[in-house]
Amino acid sequence: MSDMQHRPLLEVRDLEKVYHLNSGLLQRIARQPALNLRAVNKVSFSIQPGETLGLIGESGCGKSTLARTVLRLHEPTSGSITFEGSDITKLPHREMTALRRSMQIIFQDPYASLNPRKSVEEIVGLPLSLHGIAKRGEIRDRVVAMLESVGLKSAHMGRFPHQFSGGQRQRIGIARALILNPSFVVCDEPVSALDVSIQAQIITLLESLKRELGLTYLFISHDIGVIGHVSDRIAVMYLGDIVEMGPSREVLKAPKHPYTKALLSAVPQIDAGARRERVKLTGDLPSPIAPPPGCKFHTRCPFAIERCRHEVPALRDLGGDMKAACHLVSAS
Repeated sequence: MSDMQHRPLLEVRDLEKVYHLNSGLLQRIARQPALNLRAVNKVSFSIQPGETLGLIGESGCGKSTLARTVLRLHEPTSGSITFEGSDITKLPHREMTALRRSMQIIFQDPYASLNPRKSVEEIVGLPLSLHGIAKRGEIRDRVVAMLESVGLKSAHMGRFPHQFSGGQRQRIGIARALILNPSFVVCDEPVSALDVSIQAQIITLLESLKRELGLTYLFISHDIGVIGHVSDRIAVMYLGDIVEMGPSREVLKAPKHPYTKALLSAVPQIDAGARRERVKLTGDLPSPIAPPPGCKFHTRCPFAIERCRHEVPALRDLGGDMKAACHLVSAS
């Protein structure tokens, strides 16, 4: 294959996002030490065209911050973001605005992400107007086509968000994200706010649209069952770090990191013969403002050794496209 065929659609290298919580004049007057929240810590990964990378971790681990930083909705503190072969890390605002046609996001909350004062036609058609890529008469036809592709009807165009169910609202959000024909879509926990029965419908829709439109997804969830179903590869995040990454089947079948093992062991098993040994975590998630030294997971890990308390583990290649950041794991 050519280099073009091997080139990732998205490549992230050593990406950091740090929030300075009490910086400024008052902090200097009070002579208080600076408080820094390192939400994303030297994260690196790539996504191939047509692939779905699943990103999983507990609430507060930095998943959504990472996704928004990749899209430059939050500005990165350091590191690089390469999209379609071009470094977009410091791209000027005007050029970044044009690029957003190719990079879109589906938000978690279908209630909060839609303007209650706008009709469906206005909500879904707004990106076309903002980017000036369709005339006024064309916008309506394109909105109708997009609504039908997500399972809604043209008769819904004049209605407002409060007139729809949660699942229908999320379909509207999906239509808005896809109306510009993007190549890359961040799905930021798109089903977590929905009933279980509706979750399955939205996941099926997203998978169908991916095949039909040739989309590439970064799919975020705290549900490892959902991640395992939709993803080609899985990245596991803990307190701003990726601690394990690899092919979906391998991560689910033979996880390497104790945190991944704990996430999987908490999933109910229908088949009694397939039950996993339960890995119980002790304590709460540490504060990201003052994370523990060494391995950030050692305060909750049942297998931690003295080395874990002092030495930060690197994310190492283990063979078979698997990577893990754990002192207790060796390459195969």
